[in-house]
Amino acid sequence: MKLLSTTIQAVEPQSAEIRQLATEHLCNLTMPRWALGRILDLAVDLAGITRSLTPPVQRKNIVLMAADHGVVAEGVTEQPQEVTRQMIYNFVNHGAGINVLADNAGAKVTVVDIGVAGSLDKLVANGKIIDGKIAPGTNNFTRGPAMSREQAIKSIETGIAIVNNLAPDTDVFGTGEMGIGNTTPSSAIIAVFSETSELDTIVDRGAGLPECKLPLKIAAIQRGIEFNRPNPQDGLDVLAKVGGFEIGGIAGIILGAAALKKPVVVDGFISTAGALIALSLCPAAKDYMIAAHGSMEKGHRSMLELLDKNPLLNLNLRLGEGTGAALAMPLLDAAVAVMTRMATFTEAKVTDKGL
Repeated sequence: MKLLSTTIQAVEPQSAEIRQLATEHLCNLTMPRWALGRILDLAVDLAGITRSLTPPVQRKNIVLMAADHGVVAEGVTEQPQEVTRQMIYNFVNHGAGINVLADNAGAKVTVVDIGVAGSLDKLVANGKIIDGKIAPGTNNFTRGPAMSREQAIKSIETGIAIVNNLAPDTDVFGTGEMGIGNTTPSSAIIAVFSETSELDTIVDRGAGLPECKLPLKIAAIQRGIEFNRPNPQDGLDVLAKVGGFEIGGIAGIILGAAALKKPVVVDGFISTAGALIALSLCPAAKDYMIAAHGSMEKGHRSMLELLDKNPLLNLNLRLGEGTGAALAMPLLDAAVAVMTRMATFTEAKVTDKGL
């Protein structure tokens, strides 16, 4: 708990002074006022986050948290649980969507076993993945808490520790995940935080669940919430009662990045569940979150509303893994390029009259 507490205490809001200086500079560039729209909004955010008018964004690392979920026993997904472990080998062999898109963005991918059901000792021993395993999957939250409060804290602190270790070589963090069934705990988390009883408005099919089986998933989430009664005012309680280890790890990535004043590009539905946990524990951490994209999952819009975030991209994605974060990362490069390389009216000897 000490690492979590000290990390939260280190999180400060963005620098209002640097944001103002960045805004003034951008308004003096050779274009109509704010003509590049959200790219300029992003530039101001990056300046405020990093306390610099030349924000460092070149070194990018997407941390992919992997874990399994006991709630899959309730028939909430069509995929067998062993796919989680199989996909980790795919990541390591550079064969997944996140590998291709991270390469395209110039980003590293760091894979973490934070709770996979099954041994990955060989990959750990070979330095291919990080061993952060808390347990071989969570418990079935329809029959009790998904994890203990101590495990919830440990999952978050694992994410923080990984950020601290990677920070000397990382300017921008991204979040990613792998875990068969993990749209179910993510849906439960938004249901609790939004305090909605209309679960059909936020629960979706995840990785291809047939429409006819969606009521099973909704019913499992309803049972889990009713049985565990997670407290929406206590992010640790929500994580412990209905969450997942990778979701806690993602919350830790966000909190760790915020404490170090580094931007963190938050991927889709599952990553945003982690962002909501981070927000509950430390509202100021929101200043460091950049919402990558709007997921096709129904509940993602409600998540983004709670975070008060507008995603950079809307591409009808539902893959996860951090792919949306990878796609959004080049926009950070564009924002910094505009702020640092574009001429001002004075430098270009162009009049700004009427603009």
